[in-house]
Amino acid sequence: MKVTFDEVSYQCSKVVTERYSTSFALATKMLHSSIRGHIYNIYGFVRFADEIVDTFHDYNKVVLFDKFEQELESALIDKISLNPILNSFQHTFHTFNIPKHLVDSFMKSMRMDLVKNVYLTDAEYKEYIYGSADVVGLMCLKVFVKGDVKEYERLKESAMALGSAFQKVNFLRDVKADFEELNRSYFPNTNLKELDENSKKRIVEEIKADFKLGYEGIVGLPTEAKFGVYTAYKYYYKLLKKLQNTPSLEIKNARIRVPNYEKFGLLARSYVKFKMNLV
Repeated sequence: MKVTFDEVSYQCSKVVTERYSTSFALATKMLHSSIRGHIYNIYGFVRFADEIVDTFHDYNKVVLFDKFEQELESALIDKISLNPILNSFQHTFHTFNIPKHLVDSFMKSMRMDLVKNVYLTDAEYKEYIYGSADVVGLMCLKVFVKGDVKEYERLKESAMALGSAFQKVNFLRDVKADFEELNRSYFPNTNLKELDENSKKRIVEEIKADFKLGYEGIVGLPTEAKFGVYTAYKYYYKLLKKLQNTPSLEIKNARIRVPNYEKFGLLARSYVKFKMNLV
């Protein structure tokens, strides 16, 4: 029965989320059960695409990515795929009428990682951020508002800002790995070999502005989504504060993390605020 295959597919996406990102998985668990699985489905899809371009160094990444993209197109057209991750994603894609151009923009940015290492202009940087982060926020928003077009348009700008904030925090946290292992430099007009406090401060202030706009959207989210998204927001903002308080030299030489005990503390405080209608 296809229902069994679909259930296995959804479980695969959940496992991918839990194995690749404990923080995102924790926040996703705080979503209502009616939407939680769909966010796993989106994460599984974007994670697999990202893994191809970031991790599989001993294989022909271009060939792998081309095959993945072809399978994606078939899955969206046929509404089924023998790749369980794509099978679960196509289900969410069709259930909430996710615009195809969001998927296309995401895949375009992932493909850029195969050939482009340095982003010299603000325009290049913004295009990559839009495709790699903003559209993921918009895909999730489609799920959060359960396809409601009016609500989607109302919260669209904030969802994009929050997606940008999360991605930029990842960029700043992963400066060492991106630059030394993948030879990538995402921040324009920034010499990562000599990342100084002024450059770091400029990046942090840019991210704070994104978080501010993103928070405005969180307040307006449906109850089913608000607590989970707020939990993710608090985690990433905490990570940003740690990066802000870490000397730039140390950021270049180590990966800054939020310990598990702090994550659970954030979760507890977030829950109290949520229950008291303070979000």
